[in-house]
Amino acid sequence: MKVKIKRLSETAKIPTYAKHGDAGMDLYVDSIISENIYQVCYGFGIAIEIPEGHVGLVFPRSSVYKTGLHLANSVGVIDSGFRGQLTAFFTKDNSGQYYKVGDRACQLIIMPYPQIEFEEGELSETERGESGYGSSGL
Repeated sequence: MKVKIKRLSETAKIPTYAKHGDAGMDLYVDSIISENIYQVCYGFGIAIEIPEGHVGLVFPRSSVYKTGLHLANSVGVIDSGFRGQLTAFFTKDNSGQYYKVGDRACQLIIMPYPQIEFEEGELSETERGESGYGSSGL
């Protein structure tokens, strides 16, 4: 699938797959948009045109555990109509281990999604039923 992309700065890097077959493309920090004692907002310096019927999902990279950062909204959702800069807000701890410009901070996955129409009514029976959190064991 081809997706249109626009660099918003001369230093912005196009997302890349680290290895053949990877699901997520690495997003590179191009700028620090804002930062305070509690959070930091990274700009990736790119805008993309996600095809209609698809969504962009932004996840932290697995190496985020080596930092004092946590993606503030757990997973970023980029709708197909959005044309602004891709950014990510992280909450910070006091470790001082944060991303710098040029680092890979997140991964982008673009995938199709169905349009859902709800049909109100009774639900089918299942073995699990209404059993909730932890009902299948640890």
